[in-house]
Amino acid sequence: MVKIITRKYIGKENVYDIGVESDHNFVIKNGFVASNCFNKSHSTAYGYVTYQTAYLKANYPLEYMAALLTANSGDTDKVQKYISTCISMNIQIEPPDINRSGVDFTPVGGKILFGFSAVRNVGQNAIAAIIEAREQGGAFKSLADFCDRVDLRTVNRRTLESLIYCGAFDKIEANRQQLMHDLELVYEWAQSRAKDRATGQGNLFDLLGGFSSANDKKSNNAFETAPKAKPVNDYPPQEKLRMEKELLGFYVSDHPLKSLRQVAPLLTPINISQLGEQREDTKLCVVAMLNGVKKVMTKKGDPMAILQIEDLTSQTEAVVFPKTYERVSSVLQVDARFIIWGKVDRRDDQLQLIVDDAEPVETVQMVMVELNPQQASNIEELHRLKTILQEQSGDRDKAKMPVIGIIQTEHSRKLVRLGWQFCVQDARITVQALQNARFPAHLRPLIGS
Repeated sequence: MVKIITRKYIGKENVYDIGVESDHNFVIKNGFVASNCFNKSHSTAYGYVTYQTAYLKANYPLEYMAALLTANSGDTDKVQKYISTCISMNIQIEPPDINRSGVDFTPVGGKILFGFSAVRNVGQNAIAAIIEAREQGGAFKSLADFCDRVDLRTVNRRTLESLIYCGAFDKIEANRQQLMHDLELVYEWAQSRAKDRATGQGNLFDLLGGFSSANDKKSNNAFETAPKAKPVNDYPPQEKLRMEKELLGFYVSDHPLKSLRQVAPLLTPINISQLGEQREDTKLCVVAMLNGVKKVMTKKGDPMAILQIEDLTSQTEAVVFPKTYERVSSVLQVDARFIIWGKVDRRDDQLQLIVDDAEPVETVQMVMVELNPQQASNIEELHRLKTILQEQSGDRDKAKMPVIGIIQTEHSRKLVRLGWQFCVQDARITVQALQNARFPAHLRPLIGS
C-alpha cells in the first residue's frame, strides 16, 4: 500500500504526490494510482519505487537524505530544497571538515557531513590527495601540518583558499582570516620543504627530531616551526556566510534568516517553496535574502529589475516593474534580508513574484495590539477594533503592514496575525489610534524582538 503524502488539484481531478522525493504527480483513478498519460503497469512501478523510498526515509532518514544530497549535488536548487527538508526533520548539516569529510555527503554522529566533492575549486585529484595523506598520517593538526603532508602540486593555493573560506579548517582554527594570512607564509614554507625532500636534502629540525626521545617527538614536529602571520580578527559573520555561500552554493554553518525563523511567520505565513501552491494574483509577502539584482530597461526606456531571492526553503525570481523600482531601488542591496510584498505570477510555465514593495527587515516595525480573553470574545470590542484598523488601511494597495494580536491569559500568551484586510498603511499612526481608543498597542521591531 502506498501512503499518500500531499494532495493537489489539477483541473477536475484530484492529484496526489505519493512520491516522497519524486517530481511526478499521480492521479487516483478507479482506485488505482496512475500518472497523467501513464498506463497502470507504469504507475504500479512508480508506486513500488515510491514505497521503497518512503520506507528508507522513514527508517533510515540520515542515510537516505545523505544519499539524496549526494545524488543531486550538482543541482543547487534541489540541494537547497533537501537541506530545508533535513532542517524540518531535525537533521543538522555540518560544513566540510578537513579531518572528517569524505568525497560525498556522509552520515556521521546523527548529522550529515558535507562532502568535498560539493565544494567549488576542489577537484577529484585534490580530494584523493587529502584523504590519502589523512589515512597515512592521521588527523591534520594545523594548516602547516596539512600543507606539509599533502601534495601541493595537486592541492593548490586556490583549493586551500576555498577550503578555508567554506569552513573546512574551522575545527583546527576558527579564525578564517588568520588562516588566510598564515597561508601566504605557510604555502611557500611547505613548497620549500617539498623541494628539499624531492632532492634528498634534510631539514635541520627534521634531523634534530631524530635524536629526540619518544616523549619529545610530538613537540618537535616540523610543522610547529612553520612561519605564522601576526594575529588578526576574524571576518564578520555576514562576510563568512557570504563566502561560504559562494563556494558551497548555499549557507551551511548558519543562515542569515535563521534568527528570524520564529518571528517571520507572523508576517508571512508561507515560504518561497509554497509560492507555486498560491493562486495567481494572490497578495502575499515573504521574508527573503536578496542574492542578486539585474537591472533591465523596458521598451520605453524605463529601468526595472529582476531579483534573485531565497529563504530557508527555496529560491525564485522576483520582478520589480518601473514604478515600484523607482521607489525601492535605493534599498535593494545584495546579501541583505528583506520583507517583500507582492503577488504570484505565472507566465510561460514560469513562476515568479511580482514585487509591490520591499523593505529591509532591520527597519520593519510590527503593530502589536493586546487583547484580554474578554475582549477577544466580545463582538462589540472586536467590531470597534475592526473599525479602527479599516480606517488606518488608507490606500488599500499601500496597506502592507500586518497587525499582530496578543491574547494574554493568566497562564498563556498567544500571538495571532490578523487577516490581510486589516493591514495598515502607517504603523506609528495606527498604534496611536489604537491607544487613543484604549487598546494597549505598541510597535515591535522584527529584528531583536
